[in-house]
Order: sequence, then structure tokens, then C-alpha cells
Amino acid sequence: MKLSAPLVPLCIGLALGACQTIPTFTPQQLEARRSMQEQIAQEPKGPYFVGRRYYKNDYKMWGYIRKPGESWSDARLVMLNENQTLAPDRAANAIGSDNGFEYRLYGHFSGETVYEPASNEFYPEFVLKRAELLTNAPAPIFLSPRALDPNERYYPSPF
Repeated sequence: MKLSAPLVPLCIGLALGACQTIPTFTPQQLEARRSMQEQIAQEPKGPYFVGRRYYKNDYKMWGYIRKPGESWSDARLVMLNENQTLAPDRAANAIGSDNGFEYRLYGHFSGETVYEPASNEFYPEFVLKRAELLTNAPAPIFLSPRALDPNERYYPSPF
């Protein structure tokens, strides 16, 4: 079958678009991820969420929240509604001091979205009722360690 000239660039673009760079991990990263996946699989179901705080100087998003037992790749980047309870770093009057920490969060998604001007995006609103620190040194959920740098102006998706 011979392709017409206008279809050739389209076919090449589709073929190249299907190619993805496969991340390479160190043995330590692979072990940490395997252990984290096992731990997630054993999380008890319940009326709570698991949250990772990711502080950025220029942005006001709180971090990523997922349901217990779900992968971090299914987590949602959220804005916190702190009308009922302050976020742990704000309650301690130390904004961003918990960057990278993992919490058990009690509350709910309001169904609303909140505009964040620095990113020019809308994010789901999570109404926080209570937060319990799970660990201040969890396994990484981002490929690049730059993700934890408060001065970096991006929020990568968890993998």
C-alpha cells in the first residue's frame, strides 16, 4: 500500500509519538519503590486519604492526595481548604517545613476547584479536618530529586 504525501508526516508523527523514554532507576530506587508498592497494597481501607506535601516557593498548591491502597500515579494535586483545620506547617508557623512529608489526612474533596494564579491552573479543593504525620522520609514518588526543591517552578506527576 502506498501512502499519499499528506499522510506520510502524520504516520511518522504517530510512530514517534508512541515512543516513550523509559525511566532508569538505581537499585536503591527500585527497592524503595517495590517496598512502597507493597506497603500501599497493605494499607487498610478507611475514611482517610494519604497525602504528600510538596512545597514550592512560587505556588500555593498543598501537594498530592490519594485514596488508601491506590498508586501515587492516581494521586491528585490539591489546594487545601483550611477553614476547619490548618495544614501542619501553617499550624507550626513554619510554612514549607514539611516539604516531602507523608500524612494520613482526614477530610473530603468539596467538589469545587480553586484557581492558583502562579500556575494559571485550577486544582481540586480538599477540606482538611485532621492530619497525622506518617513519615518525614518516605520513598520517592518522583523520578527527579529536583521535584523536592522549593525553588523549582514545576510540579511533576508522581510515577
